[in-house]
Amino acid sequence: MLITISGVPGSGKTTVARLLSRRLGIPHVYAGDLYRREAEERALSLEEFNQLSERDHSIDRALDAKMAEYARRGGVVLEGRLAGFIALQEGVEALKVWLTASDEVCASRVAQRERQNAQEVVRQNRARQRSDAKRYKEIYGFDLNDTSIYDLVLHSDHETPEAVAEKILAHVDAHDRRSGASAVRP
Repeated sequence: MLITISGVPGSGKTTVARLLSRRLGIPHVYAGDLYRREAEERALSLEEFNQLSERDHSIDRALDAKMAEYARRGGVVLEGRLAGFIALQEGVEALKVWLTASDEVCASRVAQRERQNAQEVVRQNRARQRSDAKRYKEIYGFDLNDTSIYDLVLHSDHETPEAVAEKILAHVDAHDRRSGASAVRP
């Protein structure tokens, strides 16, 4: 079982991925942690590291190679902006989920979590999304805004993380029934 969770910053990806990991008893692998650790090791802010990543594509390629390895192994909740795309590229069976929310809701969540001004977070989120979209288009020819590759596209504005996770688990259960597999959930 491989579940990929992708989406916009502040859409609830990490919270939902952690809930799924606990409910299914499988590990959660988060590309953002790997990326942030690399930025910290280089003593760069996330914004500075994004700018460097725009010039040095080896940074993304190395991270994405690690994510692809996890995708091939399976048995994880793989979270990252490109997680669904990576599973598709690797040709592995996966439930690919895209989470989205309005700019205001995303900014509010991030601002609360990181104790920042919501207007500044909107600016940072937009800059990050532009940076990511530019890099992914240059490196892989992938349009980050194309959600057609995902099995589920869920809007989390008015949903609790638990409700979003339940929708994903219901999809997993339905897939298991159709394929004749034993239920994944405990």
